[in-house]
Amino acid sequence: MRRFLFFLLVMSPMLLLAKSIKQRPNVLLICVDDLRPELKCFGVDYIHSPNIDALAARGRAFHRHYVQAPTCGASRYTLLTGRYGPANNGAFFQNFAKIKGTSFPGWFRKHGYTTVSVGKVSHHPGGRGGRDWDEDDKPEMPGAWTRHLLPAGPWQHPRGAMHGLANGEIRKNAKDMDVYQTFDGPDSVYPDGLITDEALKQMDTLAKADKPFFLAVGIIRPHLPFGAPAKYMKPYANATLPATPHPTRPEGKTTWHGSGEFMKYNRWKRNPNTDAEFALEVRKHYAGCVTYADALVGRLLDRLDALKLRDNTIIVLWGDHGWHLGEHAIWGKHALFEESLHSPLIISAPGMAAAGDPTQAVVETLDIFPTICELTGLKPPSGLNGQSLMPILADPSTKGHAAFAYRSSAQTIRTDTHRLIAHRGGELELYDHTTSAGETKNLAETQPEQAAALLKQLRARLPQ
Repeated sequence: MRRFLFFLLVMSPMLLLAKSIKQRPNVLLICVDDLRPELKCFGVDYIHSPNIDALAARGRAFHRHYVQAPTCGASRYTLLTGRYGPANNGAFFQNFAKIKGTSFPGWFRKHGYTTVSVGKVSHHPGGRGGRDWDEDDKPEMPGAWTRHLLPAGPWQHPRGAMHGLANGEIRKNAKDMDVYQTFDGPDSVYPDGLITDEALKQMDTLAKADKPFFLAVGIIRPHLPFGAPAKYMKPYANATLPATPHPTRPEGKTTWHGSGEFMKYNRWKRNPNTDAEFALEVRKHYAGCVTYADALVGRLLDRLDALKLRDNTIIVLWGDHGWHLGEHAIWGKHALFEESLHSPLIISAPGMAAAGDPTQAVVETLDIFPTICELTGLKPPSGLNGQSLMPILADPSTKGHAAFAYRSSAQTIRTDTHRLIAHRGGELELYDHTTSAGETKNLAETQPEQAAALLKQLRARLPQ
């Protein structure tokens, strides 16, 4: 209790008696697409992620963070609204108007912050709709951003940047675009280099202003196709990767799918589920993209330090969902297995207690909005579905809470020990994470009381 009170007294802006908006801390939100919790600071030794590791060493890494939906648009909707929403990528255009301006960035803008997004923060890079995702009269989040930017460069428009490969190659027919690629060039040879350059310019401008800022930067890699500058592939050239756990297709009713997003690219007629050499190359190229994203995160953090902003900036690094690399014979997201829903979350705030100590508490994306409100001294808007993580930031041993997620055909609850998946047709999957079988042995029929108890909890949170 004494440790928690010390944390509040030292860290909470409300108790620091901030006398004006100028004294409130800045917020740097870094969103990384399709990022598994496969980083050195999350216990995966073969991944080269020194910059994210350094951030974790100064903050709190949430090793059991879960998203609300295993797809970009729906997951980002919950981050940016603090609410449950549709399970598909049209979540912003379908549902945003219903929240009446109380989005995460919109709330901070309403309370005096300059809010800027660069890159892929909502679903479309740049935050707009239209054929090429660049029409100003079709914002995904009306009123949320002071500026929302996507420097497309040779990729011509946000749609081109989203799936772009080196030197302006734009996806037209995915079957004509390689599923992975390495190109010997600078960071700017891929769209994320331009996104980071623009984010640094924005940070320079924001540092000179007399208002706090909420800067969100969306890094696209390691989203498909897996393209990164050659220098980031070097750590993996001769690396030995661990075997993929439970790599076979599950039996019975599950949320397994045929990896359509991955399989539609040019794979040189190879299938990673039957070609071990190809599977290894895919995994290495994914890892190279992670290291590329890590280097870009490092540039953002270095600039924050150069501008002497670190001591007054809350930093959040968030992966929008996980990604299967062959587990359950899936190459992609979109399932309700652990690999699709488990993603990294790191929160670093000035003066936090036990900085560098990770937590094993189960938490979810919905918790980020109210947490950052509390850290900055803002009362959160009503109607949020998550809860503040301040107790866990004060003491990493604090227990978390169940995490809930969904897709169009099923819903799931993840507790400390179990996962239950409930299909709309009534079928249940129950997995015990205290056993080595994990999510390979469905116990719903042999443990009906456990399944029923979790189903009751799930229905209370997410009615059908």
